[in-house]
Amino acid sequence: MRLNCAELTDTGVRRTANEDNYCVREDLGLFVVADGMGGHVAGEVAARVAIEELERFVASTKNTGPSDTWPVPFDPALGQNGNRLSAGMIEANHQIAAQIKRDGNLQGMATTAVAILANGKPPALAHVGDSRAYLLRNKEISRLTRDHSWVEEQMRAGALTPEGARDHPWRNIVTRALTGTPGLEVEVAENFQLGLADRLLLCSDGLTTVLSDEAIGTVLTSDLGLQNVCEELIRQANEQGGPDNITVVLIDVDAL
Repeated sequence: MRLNCAELTDTGVRRTANEDNYCVREDLGLFVVADGMGGHVAGEVAARVAIEELERFVASTKNTGPSDTWPVPFDPALGQNGNRLSAGMIEANHQIAAQIKRDGNLQGMATTAVAILANGKPPALAHVGDSRAYLLRNKEISRLTRDHSWVEEQMRAGALTPEGARDHPWRNIVTRALTGTPGLEVEVAENFQLGLADRLLLCSDGLTTVLSDEAIGTVLTSDLGLQNVCEELIRQANEQGGPDNITVVLIDVDAL
């Protein structure tokens, strides 16, 4: 599978520091966006640790299988790539805990994360929190993730409309994140395939809190080049107030 990629991150209009981080490893087929939380230093550290550990784990398990010894038990309900992403995020969570133990000033730091592993085998998607993944196919955009957030849970329960969720004062409250505490639940999806001319978007919530799925889809279907699409998404988010850091990673499937 041949993939073309572009990525861009921006502090946004209202923030003074960027706590987002990302990974683009075309050689591994690994793409990740992490959105750090917990203050100027701590959020940045949490996102960086998560990215580095997930990347390290995926790279180290490139040629391993269920018979090999992993620090996390192999889940028979998931495929190889799903297990690698899930275990990698759990290991990242352990590393965040270790960082907090070494430095009490980092207490309370956390990060969301969304990752895709597409390396010629059946692809897998894993996420924790409200960073998102989208698929554009035949000019139609679909969301591949569901937010682990208070407003999303209220919408699924029928207690909140999408319009009400967009402006709700608790819209930034996540119900799941890499915090360093035990019992992390990673949501893994393996029920999708990638086809020729598909386009994937990974992004932090600095994009999706101000731009609707429809607005994002319009930019993704434009004739702009990949890097220009990244720039246009961030430009529009900042034009809408840019209240948070914004990170986008775009992946085009050019050959199977």
